Amino acid sequence: MTKVYGTGVFDFRRHRVAEYPVTAAGPDQTVPERPPESKPETNVPSSITLVEIQRDRLTKIANENWSKSATNNEKPPFSADLVKEIYETELLVKEDGRVRRTVPLQRVMILEVSQYLENYLWPNFDPETSSFEHVMSMILMINEKFRENVAAWICFYDRKDMFKAFIERVLCLKEGRSLSISEKTNYLLFMINAFQSLEDDIVSKKVMRLASLHCWHSLSFGRFQMELCLNPDLIKKWKRIAKKAKEAKKRGESFDMSVMLEVKFLRNLIDEFLEVLDSKVFYYDDEGSDVHGFEKINEASILYCERFMEFLIDLLSQLPTRRYFKPLVADVAVVAKCHLSVLYRHEKGKLFAQLVDLLQYYEGFEIDDNLGRQMTDDEVLQAHYERFQAFQLLSFKKIPKLKELALANIGAIHKRADLSKKLSVLSPDELRDLVCNKLKLISKSDPWTERVDFLIEVMVSFFEKQQSQKEAINALPLYPNEQIMWDESLVPSINYSGEGCLALPKLNLQFLTLHDYLLRNFNLFRLESTYEIREDIQEAVPHLLAYTNNEGQPAFRGWSRMAVPIKEFKITEVKQPNIGEVKPASVTAEVTFSISSYRTQIRSEWNALKEHDVLFLLCIRPSFEPLSADEAANASVPQKLGLQFVRGCEIIEIRDEEGGLMNDFTGRIKRDEWKPPKGELRTVTVALDTAQYHMDVTDIAEKGAEDVYGTFNILMRRKPKENNFKAILESIRDLMNETCIVPDWLHDVFLGYGNPSAAQWTNMPDLLETVDFKDTFLDADHVRECFPDYQVIFTNSDGTENPNPRPPFRINIPRNLKGNSHALPGNEKSTTDSVDVTADNNSDFEKEKLIVEAYTPPDPGPYPQDQPKQNSVRFTPTQVGAIVSGIQPGLTMVVGPPGTGKTDTAVQILNVLYHNCPSQRTLIITHSNQALNDLFEKIMERDVPARYLLRLGQGEQELATDLDFSRQGRVNAMLVRRLELLSEVERLARSLQLPEDVGYTCETAGYFWLLHVYSRWEQFLADCDKNQDKPTFVKDRFPFTEFFSNTPQPVFTGNSFEEDMRAAKGCFSHLKTVFQELEECRAFELLKSTVDRANHLMTKQAKIVAMTCTHAALKRKDFLQLGFKYDNLLMEESAQILEIETFIPMLLQRQEDGYARLKRCILIGDHHQLPPVVKNMAFQKYSHMDQSLFTRFVRLGIPYIELNAQGRARPSLAKLYNWRYRDLGDLPYVKENPFFHKANAGFGYDYQLIDVPDYHGKGESAPSPWFYQNEGEAEYLVSVYIYMRLLGYPANKISILTTYNGQKLLIRDVLNRRCAPYDFIGLPNKVATVDKFQGQQNDFILLSLVRTRFVGHLRDVRRLIVAMSRARLGLYVFCRRSLFEQCYELQPTFQLLLQRPDRLALNLHEIAPFTDRLVGDTGPVHLVSGIEEIAGIVNFRMHQVYQARMMSQEFSDYSGHNASTGSPGEQNGQQDFSSVYNDTKTDLQVDATVETTENTPSGEQPMDAETPNVVDNTSENMQVDATVETTENTQVDVTVEATGVTTNESLNEDDSNIENGKMEQ
Repeated sequence: MTKVYGTGVFDFRRHRVAEYPVTAAGPDQTVPERPPESKPETNVPSSITLVEIQRDRLTKIANENWSKSATNNEKPPFSADLVKEIYETELLVKEDGRVRRTVPLQRVMILEVSQYLENYLWPNFDPETSSFEHVMSMILMINEKFRENVAAWICFYDRKDMFKAFIERVLCLKEGRSLSISEKTNYLLFMINAFQSLEDDIVSKKVMRLASLHCWHSLSFGRFQMELCLNPDLIKKWKRIAKKAKEAKKRGESFDMSVMLEVKFLRNLIDEFLEVLDSKVFYYDDEGSDVHGFEKINEASILYCERFMEFLIDLLSQLPTRRYFKPLVADVAVVAKCHLSVLYRHEKGKLFAQLVDLLQYYEGFEIDDNLGRQMTDDEVLQAHYERFQAFQLLSFKKIPKLKELALANIGAIHKRADLSKKLSVLSPDELRDLVCNKLKLISKSDPWTERVDFLIEVMVSFFEKQQSQKEAINALPLYPNEQIMWDESLVPSINYSGEGCLALPKLNLQFLTLHDYLLRNFNLFRLESTYEIREDIQEAVPHLLAYTNNEGQPAFRGWSRMAVPIKEFKITEVKQPNIGEVKPASVTAEVTFSISSYRTQIRSEWNALKEHDVLFLLCIRPSFEPLSADEAANASVPQKLGLQFVRGCEIIEIRDEEGGLMNDFTGRIKRDEWKPPKGELRTVTVALDTAQYHMDVTDIAEKGAEDVYGTFNILMRRKPKENNFKAILESIRDLMNETCIVPDWLHDVFLGYGNPSAAQWTNMPDLLETVDFKDTFLDADHVRECFPDYQVIFTNSDGTENPNPRPPFRINIPRNLKGNSHALPGNEKSTTDSVDVTADNNSDFEKEKLIVEAYTPPDPGPYPQDQPKQNSVRFTPTQVGAIVSGIQPGLTMVVGPPGTGKTDTAVQILNVLYHNCPSQRTLIITHSNQALNDLFEKIMERDVPARYLLRLGQGEQELATDLDFSRQGRVNAMLVRRLELLSEVERLARSLQLPEDVGYTCETAGYFWLLHVYSRWEQFLADCDKNQDKPTFVKDRFPFTEFFSNTPQPVFTGNSFEEDMRAAKGCFSHLKTVFQELEECRAFELLKSTVDRANHLMTKQAKIVAMTCTHAALKRKDFLQLGFKYDNLLMEESAQILEIETFIPMLLQRQEDGYARLKRCILIGDHHQLPPVVKNMAFQKYSHMDQSLFTRFVRLGIPYIELNAQGRARPSLAKLYNWRYRDLGDLPYVKENPFFHKANAGFGYDYQLIDVPDYHGKGESAPSPWFYQNEGEAEYLVSVYIYMRLLGYPANKISILTTYNGQKLLIRDVLNRRCAPYDFIGLPNKVATVDKFQGQQNDFILLSLVRTRFVGHLRDVRRLIVAMSRARLGLYVFCRRSLFEQCYELQPTFQLLLQRPDRLALNLHEIAPFTDRLVGDTGPVHLVSGIEEIAGIVNFRMHQVYQARMMSQEFSDYSGHNASTGSPGEQNGQQDFSSVYNDTKTDLQVDATVETTENTPSGEQPMDAETPNVVDNTSENMQVDATVETTENTQVDVTVEATGVTTNESLNEDDSNIENGKMEQ
């Protein structure tokens, strides 16, 4: 049976790799052997080249001592002095308070890339003898791997025991040694990274004990007593620890708890932090003229404090570490001390203050720490009241001064200001006694207790009423304003390097509660959309050319496509707040603007605005005079733009100049009454954000702020596809206000706790005991192959054994199905690569029996359309395992490597599910419209009636089918079908000699069925029972014989009663289906409006509803209002969908009686390929926002089934990526089909790495930041493409991929110049980035890797896997060998690539696109020396083609027969060369023969001698000068002109899509 995997030895960390820019050399960097170091906060790439890196001192040391790619094999022995010297000279940062950096980033990068950790530090690590510098160097290398988001712990798996010793050494590193502030920060960063890797057992076992119950030994006695009173369950646990200590003392062992690592480690870290915060952040320069000295800020200390806040937040936001660590934080009153620190209020401490607030939020989080259960609002309020009442009682009894507080109403005193006022009556000593002795909130020995403000802060933060999470999220505006947009600590700019921390939540493995999950996602999604909006504003506003006119008013000289000046803005209505709220119920405004200055196309875009679109209101006030160069350099973006305010709004309606309603989809305007919009003025009625409006109005009233709503002068729109953020944020906010939203069986697994396999089908109730697999199995042997652990016994329906079984089959599925083994509990990793339970093949072992019933399906009917569509795919045992799991209740996770038939498996799950649970409804979600359409087209080829399929969203237009599956299309199809069926009913009535008016409506047809059809059938069955011995009885007495007289073959033979009876039942089945469909059409008679009909179809009739995740998030509110219901969720491409966009589709229905209806959740994806796209680097790297739910589940150890046979690529090509999967093999199809065995004509190898040296003296270049190009690779690759086209390879079978957008555009330019003008070459199928090509494939892939300095984001192994797995027959990789061969993460692939020559191997004898040579046979190979030579070969062959064309034209017998004819098929710029080839084959062969005989000395291979002549023919600019040919052959010129249009269209096919520029460029 199939294998189900838990977690294995792969590191499933966040693999998003960063690109780090390098600045030009500063004046202080004069060392010739050192490349320039990067300055912080810059994004200008320097001119550092690979040559400089190779000359670098560190590179030379690496080559001499540890680099495996170096030529010298003799390495000197390990030198601890060398490690110390490198650490002190290269890795230490000079202690300077002005620098925030903790490491010289570029030096660390060079060392890390040279595999310093893997090849030198780790193999030579010894816990006893290794120096402090050795351990710190390892810490820095691990931190760098985390910063670059590559697998960090993977190299330690070979020596796990030694790794435990390394962790022990790290934890004791500070003992007896004083670290510098940058070393402390690096150490802290290592601890942060370790606590973020709790799924890795080698890490978690060691670090989790630091946050265990033992750390309570360091609590003050009062706090310790209070915690044990609150958690009586822990008393037993504590006693066990004390008992162990006593037993140790009895044995005479010294057992001092207070010095144990677990006890003191975290407490020591906190004390160290408080010391830095108190005394190291600000220091005084004695040279200052002031008496008190001049206060200076230590930036490195600030960074340390920020990092420490991040560390505390991480520990409090994960339940396993929070449980025992939270009392420690409260005991020291970290939050109160931070609030009172100078840094918290200082302008430089803005980020620190935001982090402190986040820490305070997590410290007071609404969760029962002991049980890990979310507390309801009532429970939180009740706990607050109980705590306050107890305090009032204490005050009444013991503190006479607080009698007023003791007798007051809680509501009057639980606010911060009131409480502080009441406590101020106490003297400092009384206050100290209250806090330290009576309430025991703080230890008496804490020196801070001398400060009255500190004691009051502790009291207030303990007793004040905190705002609940629901109140917080409901009070938050959904649209960003100008303050959030340009706050770098919340929305960092694109060049976030990973060196600092941010005030952002992180998405890691576990979440405290569902509210915590939703809030983190809400904040991140809100800020990610804020970043995109900010980019759009910065793009649109400068085009307006704002200036201040003579009257001092802002005016605009320019125009912008996306922004228009406002003529008038007025607020028309502010509704009273709802009960219990302070913000208005709604705020409506009207905005008037003119579109007179726009041309037609842009006018139509503004006219297309519709209800629910989001717009932005801007206030622009340019400065009177342009900013000077210095001012501009220091100015913020809003200052440069003159931007004062930004507010979002949502369209309610839009009207033209005459007040006519435009784009109304509510039915107020009927279709035939629609008129085009009049005039050039447009008035938009918009809904403003009520929370933001309330905040603004409060500021005007209380602070005298400016009225924002009187200043707006610009209205901005965004592209519709990118403007759906508000609907998603609203959906998350609505979920926060609902209860019981996730099914119980999924709840704990979803949050990351409990048994990872708890939601697996084998642990679920209500299993399907017998499953009808329909057409899943093709024959009996197929069943045996799929259940190898069982003795398969085939039976008939009556239970007797069946010697000749034929499908379909029903199988009794045992709950403990072998092969479907479970993952190990919790987060344990399996020791083997895969968990596979297989039967023992010993002769004395008897296999368990599996009963398979082979049954004869009922006759579907006599007409061809009655026959069910059959599956023809022979599913592998693993695929069958996935199908079995998918049709049972629970969570099914299927990992589908490239080409393993994910879609076929998904479709079969849907098919079997439909037939076994016909009353259940299934929702299909995918990431892209393309994937959804692929899935839908395959479903239609299975036995699921089209009337039960529905496709929602914008992509249904792209479905390549005759039927329309949109809501409107389905409604129309149902109405057409109704008429067809009613005409059939009339025909049936005629055949029974009854009046035809019974077919007037569906209702009358229903009565006709009961009265006349069904009654006749029952009478016929009764008669048959008495006459079973008469063979012709059925034929003679069947009541509907006349109706079925038009069947292709006669229905009855009269030979056998049984055969005829089966046929009669088939006929009746046909009739039954007709009337059943009519019953379903009846609703469409009763409902008159299209909207009602469409909603009925969606909520009642459709059994399989498909949409994209974006559509689901956008329309959630509509689905809830309509009462949409579904039982099963199948999600394709789920590793490419954002966590929150995976979560929302689970919740598109209201709960039934307090529980969730969802029974199955099937996630299909591949976490080894690229993750969801997140445009802002910081959200990817710091917050891990690009982690999908699928990847998180894999990291948690939830069992998954990995499909293990690919059918896409040659087995040799598959080896380039199958190392990343557990046991990915090949389908018999790719092993046996001759198509995969033949070599690629003209090439020596089916895949090759081609080393591309500098071209015109340079490798990679970046005309603008992040926009990487490599001209040499572009020219080489295009030459190879031309070579393939000249051989006759079809253009649509070749795709060109690259890893950066800049290179994609350069390649397109080169193609336009060198290929588009020639009709017999044309353009390839696609030129795209690797990221955009995910999910697609082609026969031949030419891949450019671009980089020559640093590997860049290809270090993300997932990008490499996508790049390697797109080709079916041939893959040719153009790159800089010396750079990529030394990259540790890419070794498995590049070692295979480098087993072959790194110069392009051509077989120049082959001149046709097909060859009989086998793939392993290289033939006579010619190794191309470089770019110039391949250009020469190509130019020579193009010259031959022109000669051949001219000859064929001169000697053709009729005018139409020539090679350049402008037929429609050839005018698309991508004409297949085969037509030319047929005409010119003889000439080419003649030319080639002449060439060979002229140039070949005896005994040598022909092409080796020919090549020098070819190279001599190379033109300097690598282009054939076609002018001569064109003048002689005017027909060619015509074709070139004809192809021009198509070429441009083809090249611009996806330019309109805004791609993930920063990640793909």
